[in-house]
Amino acid sequence: MLKTSAYAAPSATKQLAPISIERREPGPHDVLIDILYCGVCHSDIHQVRDEWGGAIFPMVPGHEIVGRVKQVGQHVTKLKVGDIAGVGCMVDSCRDCASCKGHIEQFCEKGVAFSYNSTEMDRKTPTYGGYSSQIVVDEHFTLKVPAGLDPAAAAPLLCAGITTYSPLRQWNCKKGDRVGVVGLGGLGHMAVKFAVSMGAEVTMLSTSRSKEADARRLGAHAFESTKDEATFQKLAGRFDLIINTISAPHDYNKYLGMLRPQGAMVIVGVPPEPTPVAAFSLIGGNKRLAGSMIGGIAETQEMLDYCAKHNIVSDIEIIPIQKINEAYERMMRGDVRYRFVIDIASLKEPART
Repeated sequence: MLKTSAYAAPSATKQLAPISIERREPGPHDVLIDILYCGVCHSDIHQVRDEWGGAIFPMVPGHEIVGRVKQVGQHVTKLKVGDIAGVGCMVDSCRDCASCKGHIEQFCEKGVAFSYNSTEMDRKTPTYGGYSSQIVVDEHFTLKVPAGLDPAAAAPLLCAGITTYSPLRQWNCKKGDRVGVVGLGGLGHMAVKFAVSMGAEVTMLSTSRSKEADARRLGAHAFESTKDEATFQKLAGRFDLIINTISAPHDYNKYLGMLRPQGAMVIVGVPPEPTPVAAFSLIGGNKRLAGSMIGGIAETQEMLDYCAKHNIVSDIEIIPIQKINEAYERMMRGDVRYRFVIDIASLKEPART
């Protein structure tokens, strides 16, 4: 076993602290990656605080991982030593069910192995994420990070990137489409960048008027305040597609009213409580309310290659791992533009159990 330095939450009520964990020795199909950077996702906070239930402690979060390949198994063909590689939200699946064969491994019928707060496919061995110095992953669940992408700014693409790229692809976002993005945060800023790059006319819908300048800097063509009730009447029937990134409680019905007939609103944020939806909000106009969860491995690689081609990365603030608890509090206040990324080089002091 490989002794690995990491930061973990010992329980739902305690702060993250240094820990020593064990990684398996690389097998014939495995890749050993020395982690360079790990993005900090809002879902990390939900998980370490057990807000979604089922938390496994000690928990090492992190599923936006970029690092350098240190070792490969004898049957590995996808990567070689020295390559810059990524690991996203998944580290394994059954590979045999219809979902896995259909390249949507995140919906594995036997239950996907998530990168942390999960178990390997043996349903016994806990998985640990990227707030750590190294990780061992089957090559199928690794990604090639194109040479043109800054490794630190590319890390959040492994979750925030694919989470917003996938629904835009699913709904065939194209030149001339009118796209609304609800919420300008880690997800929202990526949705703006992607939709603009695909040729859409993009409107940022936010409660924070102070974010207008930033929205326009990111490429948004318009900005509308959703604190103003008149906005919902002004934009009634306007959008072909809405990407809703908000994780706070809000009224879906108001936003559905902004869709044109046969338009769609895709939910990628996770509010803490169920949201009532009136039937006529959907029936009136044959509108669609849908959800989207990350993407399969093939689509994630497609997204990374697309980002390299279009020079798209996340806006980030790099932090040492010793500031992770402070970063969580800042995230809860919305005090980040727009993704924290941990410099794992800061995790070089000897780990303690």
